[in-house]
Amino acid sequence: MHILVLDKRKKPLMPCHPARARELLHEGRARVHRMVPFTIRLVDRLRADSVLQPLRLKLDPGSRTTGLALVREKETVDVSTGEIIRTITVLMLLELKHRGHAIRDALTSRRAFRRRRRGNLRFRPARFDNRTRKDGWLAPSLQHRVDTTLAWVKRLMRWTPVTTLSQELVRFDMQQMQNPEISGTEYQQGTLLRYEVREYLLEKWGRECVYCGAEHTPLEIDHIHPRSKGGSDRVSNLIVSCHDCNQRKGNTPVEQFLAKHPERVRKILAQAKAPLKDAAAVNSTAGHCSNGSRRRIYPSKSPAADGPNTTVTGCRYRRNIVSTPSAWVTSRPSKTGNNPFSASRPQAAAAISARA
Repeated sequence: MHILVLDKRKKPLMPCHPARARELLHEGRARVHRMVPFTIRLVDRLRADSVLQPLRLKLDPGSRTTGLALVREKETVDVSTGEIIRTITVLMLLELKHRGHAIRDALTSRRAFRRRRRGNLRFRPARFDNRTRKDGWLAPSLQHRVDTTLAWVKRLMRWTPVTTLSQELVRFDMQQMQNPEISGTEYQQGTLLRYEVREYLLEKWGRECVYCGAEHTPLEIDHIHPRSKGGSDRVSNLIVSCHDCNQRKGNTPVEQFLAKHPERVRKILAQAKAPLKDAAAVNSTAGHCSNGSRRRIYPSKSPAADGPNTTVTGCRYRRNIVSTPSAWVTSRPSKTGNNPFSASRPQAAAAISARA
């Protein structure tokens, strides 16, 4: 990893090799400016007297970590063939570890304490419907990812002569992740077409309690993976059970609650699907990072104005967005196929149960 260098007026210069940084410090031509990341400040040079090369800062946002890479790009032309050869030299690699899960757990604990405290007060006025959220609001655990990434981008731009920003805009297609064979109108209409959640769950689980098999009794919606332990409200995490089983289970894991009935556990887990919390977090914050990197760092400049260019690239299972300084081009691949929901409702329910 290269060492960041500043001039005597704290303006960014080209990063140097660690051996060269040791020589400058040993000769007394530089001082230690900061330790993380290690940065030195020259005492005998100005930015105007130095030669700078264009640097690119690349971002790869994720749910738990975000990767940053500072690279130097150089283009040369082969005299014999006329081919342009691009050489990329990696100067620094960083990995930001997000605290989104810790923030979520802290807010969940605070909500439980407040709910318990409100229970001790009588005639407390309702406060659940008197708060508004501005456009673009994100949950604190997600907003932390955006703020942390943008903060480090601004720091690196303050310490290095970055001229270009590149970000991989990832948008995961959750339907295709769960069912790679989905296509056509089935992809567009989703799993719950013509169904309410409760009716869909009753059809899916045969209108009986999944724990004891009781029929002709009022059924309640329960979570396979309890919400108190990180479970979601996705339909793939919901089942139906009778009142007695629901109360006995509580927030106990289904494997422990049905330890004496392993065949029922296998049946439930066979229809349960992998959680998509990380994919949802990336989808929610992708646009905020790409737009915020330009809007927050250069709020007075338009995309066509001077300053670092912002390039957004993509990968599989996402909506491809390509950014240029003059225009935005958006494309979504089309899907064609047959509609399985053109049949009657029982047949559609059977098709849904087979896919789930």
